[in-house]
Amino acid sequence: MKGAPANARHPLWRRVATDWQLARLDRPDAEPSEWVAATVPGAVQLDWARARGLPEIGFGQNVRAYDGLEDSHWLYRTRVPEARRARGERLVFACEGVDYACEVRLAGRSVLRHKGLFSGFEVDVSDCPAGTELDILVFPAPKRPGAADDRTQADHVCKPAVSYGWDWHPRLIPLGLWAGAAFVVRPEAHLRHVDFAYALSADFTRADITVTAEATGAAQPTWRLLDADSRPVLESASARATLSHPRLWWTHDHGEPALYTLEVTLAEGDVFRSKVGFKRVRLVMAEDGWALPQGFPTSRSHPPITVELNGRVIFAKGSNWVSADLFPARVTPEVLRPLLRLAKEANFNLLRCWGGAIVNPESFFDQCDELGLLVWQEFPLACNNYPDDPGYLRVLDQESRSIIRRVRQHPCLALWCGGNELFNSWSGMTDQSLALRLLNRNCYDLDPGTPFLPTAPVEGMGHGDYRFRDDKGREVFEIFQRARNTAYSEFGCPGPAPADCLRAFIPESELWPPREGTSWQTHHAFRAWDADVQSHLYVRNQEHYFGPVRDLETLAAQGSWLQAAGYQAIFEEARRQKPHCSMALNWCFNEAWPTAAGNALVHWPARPNAGYLAAQAACRPVLASARISKFQWSEGETFTAEIWLLNDSPAEIPSGEVEVTLSAGVAAERLLQWAYPAVAAGRNLQGPSVQAVLPKAGCGSFELLLRAGPGGSWSSAYRLSLRQDPPPGAACA
Repeated sequence: MKGAPANARHPLWRRVATDWQLARLDRPDAEPSEWVAATVPGAVQLDWARARGLPEIGFGQNVRAYDGLEDSHWLYRTRVPEARRARGERLVFACEGVDYACEVRLAGRSVLRHKGLFSGFEVDVSDCPAGTELDILVFPAPKRPGAADDRTQADHVCKPAVSYGWDWHPRLIPLGLWAGAAFVVRPEAHLRHVDFAYALSADFTRADITVTAEATGAAQPTWRLLDADSRPVLESASARATLSHPRLWWTHDHGEPALYTLEVTLAEGDVFRSKVGFKRVRLVMAEDGWALPQGFPTSRSHPPITVELNGRVIFAKGSNWVSADLFPARVTPEVLRPLLRLAKEANFNLLRCWGGAIVNPESFFDQCDELGLLVWQEFPLACNNYPDDPGYLRVLDQESRSIIRRVRQHPCLALWCGGNELFNSWSGMTDQSLALRLLNRNCYDLDPGTPFLPTAPVEGMGHGDYRFRDDKGREVFEIFQRARNTAYSEFGCPGPAPADCLRAFIPESELWPPREGTSWQTHHAFRAWDADVQSHLYVRNQEHYFGPVRDLETLAAQGSWLQAAGYQAIFEEARRQKPHCSMALNWCFNEAWPTAAGNALVHWPARPNAGYLAAQAACRPVLASARISKFQWSEGETFTAEIWLLNDSPAEIPSGEVEVTLSAGVAAERLLQWAYPAVAAGRNLQGPSVQAVLPKAGCGSFELLLRAGPGGSWSSAYRLSLRQDPPPGAACA
C-alpha cells in the first residue's frame, strides 16, 4: 500500500491509507448492527448525514435534523494495514485529536482511554498482523447533569462551549476523530517533539537559541537554521548557539514577517523541519497608566494591554476570530487561506482567538506567521464558572500543556489568555480560581516570555456595546466617544446578510417578511442575544431612521449602511483615544455557518460585507478622520465635526493639507482646507472643527469627504442620514 509523507514537518514519516467504518451504538458494549462509511478526520454527524441522506445543515431549520446525535456512542473501525517497512522502522497508529473522549481497542482488547481535543495519542501496532481490527469508541458529548440546554452543560470539561449554543452558532455538538488519525511508518529512532526557544538581546542584535528535541535513539541531534533563500546561517551539534543580527518578525504593517527554517536531523536519519522567527512581544502600561486610579491609597492600576513589538509600541487593530466552520475537521488550510488573507487586507495586525471555540489547527498559525498577523490565543474556557475539581484540572493541565507546546513555536503568538469573560457575573470566576492559576503556571513554565492575561475583559478593557443604537437611544457615536477604555477587545455592530445570501439559506416561503419562529430565528436574526430580543436583525432600528422597510433588498441595504457607519465610527474613535487606548478588536471577524444577521465582518464562508469595507478603511495606517456626534441629521440643522489625522505607522508624516467637503444631492460645499504640521510616528493630531447648515437636498443622505495624503490615499468618506420634512423616502444609493 502506497505511503505519503505524514506532514511537512516530518518528511521521512509515511502515512498509510486505510478505510474507516462507523457504527452508532445505544450503549458502549453493544454490538454494531450497521456500519456506514466514515471519513477521518471528520465528525460522526457528517458521516451519519451522508449515510442517511440528512439535509444540508446550513439551509432553513435543517440543523434540527442533527439533534440528539451527540448523545449516542459511536464506534470507528479500521484495520492494521499491510505496510512495507525497512529495517528499524515502526508502524504506529497516531491520533492528533478526538472529540471528546474515547476508548481504543486493538483486536477487541482495550489498550487506551483518552479525553480531550487538543492532546493526541498513539498506539504501536508494529507487532500486529495485517488485518487486525482497531476500534475507537467515542463517548457521548459531555453534559453536566441538571444544567440547562446551553453552554453551562460544558462548564466542567475542556470541550469548547460554543457548540452548546451561542448567539451566532447553533446548538450542534460535534463528536469524532476531528484531527489527523492514521497509521504512520516512521524510523524507530525518531524525533518526537522539537522545541525552538531563544532570548533576544536588549538591542535585538543577538539571539541566543536553544533547540531541544525529544527523540528515541542514542544519537544527539544536529540542527541548522536556513534563511528565506534556503541558505544556512547557523549550524550546531549542541543544544545552544547564537545568531548575530537576526532578522526580526514584524506584523505586516510595521515591517516584514521574516521567517527562517529550522532543520533538525538525527544521525539515524530522521529529519524535522519547521518555520521559526524572532520577535519580542510585551504588554506595557499606557502612557497615563500609572496615574490611574487617582487618590491614595490606590488599588491596582489597570493591567497593561498596550502591545510592544520589538521595542516599538503599536496600536493593535483587528478582530475576534471564531471557528471557521461548525465542524473543526472542516477548518482546513484551504478554508483558512481566503479568510486570513482578508484579515491582512483589512489592515488588521492582531486576531483574538476567542476561548469559546477550538484552538485552531497548525495551518492557521502557519499562515499567520507568513502573513504577519499577531495571534491572541485563549484557552477553551468561556462564560462559565469552571470548577476547582481535580478531575477537570487534570484534563485542563494535559490539554493546556499540549496547546502551549504546539503554539509557542510560532512567531505570530502575541499573548496567552485564560479564556473569555470569566470575571463577569455570569461566570463568577476570579484570579483565585484554580483553573486560571493552573493556566498561568503552565504558561510561565512552558513559555515565560509570552504575556499572559487571566481573561478578557480585565479592568480597564471594554466589551460591548453590540448594537448600533441601544435601548436608551444612544448610538455608537455617543457610546464610544464617552468611553475611556485601555482597549476595546470586543464591540459589535450588527447587520443583515446580503439579500442573495439570505435567499440561499432561508426558504422562499419564510423569506419575507422576517418573522420569529422561522429560519430567520434559527439563523440568529431574532432572540439570539438575551440582552435584546431584537438581536441581531434590529428591524426597529432601521424603521427608526428610515421608516417602514419595504422589501428584502431594502432591508439588506439599509442594515448594511448602519453596520458600515457604526464600525467606521468605533474603529476610528478607538484610534483617536490613543495612547490611553491601544487596541480595537471588533466582535467578530468570521462565522461558523450562514447567519441571517450578526456582527461578523465576513459572511460565511468568506464573503466580506459592508462592515468589513468600513473597518478596512478605518484601519489604514494613516488616514484623515472626522469625529461626528450622530448618524441622522435634519435638513436645516447645523452639522459639526472635528477633523483629525491618525497615524499608526512607524514613520513620521510630513506636513500637508486636508480638504473637507460636504455634499448633499447635487450640491457640494468646501468647508475647510487644513494645513497640518508634521505628525510623529505612531501619533495622532487633532485639527480644527467644521460646521455647515445642511441643505434641503431631498435625497435622504449626505456625505462628508476628507481628502488627504499622496494621491488621496488617506482620504475618508462618511455617509450619514439626512431627515427630510416630511420624513425621508428612499435613501440615496
